[in-house]
Amino acid sequence: MWDYTEKVLELFYDPKNQGAMEDTHEVGIKIATGEVGSIACGDALRLHLKVEEATDKILDARFQTFGCTSAIASSSALTEMIKGLTLDEALKVTNKEIAAYLGGLPEAKMHCSVMGQEALEAAIYNYRGIPLAAHDDDDEGVLICSCFGISDAKIKKAIQQNNLFSAEQVTNYVKAGGGCGSCLAKIDDIIKEVKQELAKEKIHNQSELATNQSSQLGQQKPLTNVQRIALIQKVLDEEVRPVLIADGGDVELYDIQGDKIQVILKGACGSCPSSTATLKIAIESRLRERISKDIIVEAI
Repeated sequence: MWDYTEKVLELFYDPKNQGAMEDTHEVGIKIATGEVGSIACGDALRLHLKVEEATDKILDARFQTFGCTSAIASSSALTEMIKGLTLDEALKVTNKEIAAYLGGLPEAKMHCSVMGQEALEAAIYNYRGIPLAAHDDDDEGVLICSCFGISDAKIKKAIQQNNLFSAEQVTNYVKAGGGCGSCLAKIDDIIKEVKQELAKEKIHNQSELATNQSSQLGQQKPLTNVQRIALIQKVLDEEVRPVLIADGGDVELYDIQGDKIQVILKGACGSCPSSTATLKIAIESRLRERISKDIIVEAI
């Protein structure tokens, strides 16, 4: 028995805005429809939007859902959330906001909120006359889960938007891996790839911030040896190690000889084939930006 919130049960037993939407051919009004899922896979949602063409404002929204308690409640919640929004505002609605509106969903039912977000995107792009293939990353991806027809692009999107860390979580959000299970190893590889990309992006953003701060502060007085060692340790502890630890690795300062800094890579970093990239991108470039452009980092 799933532990549903009162709001979920309320919208399941008494759903708002359920049913089809007829086109009355009103001047300046257009009906848009988006469909996701399939009855064969267990859940399907058809979302209808009534849009004022002059303002792009959603005047009304209705849904037709085949699915479980969470699917119906999520669809009903979505229609309530987007009424009165412009299409651009509605596109910013996330599956996490749908779940939050409901007071939360069981982890294994989060795919229902994802289905709502995808149906909304499909309806808006249909309204704008843009083919799904032109905006849907899934069409450009590689099929990973043949049971539910899920691509690597859709899995990556779910991981990034919801900060997922395990194949089980991916299954809960997009169903991939929930059938025969043969794709679970591939999902684990995708999770690792995404986390590495996010870590590199975080380091890059931190580097840009540090560069901007340095240009604003201007020339600083030369550091003493004690200050230099302390600053190197501080940068490693506060700016480098958290990123590496998040990806299963770590780094320890071993010795400092002038501009040559020796470190010990641990965990996943120590055995990773891309450890050289970690040294240069994650550690050396960061220390060069924060302390000195002459620094060279070596692993021992």
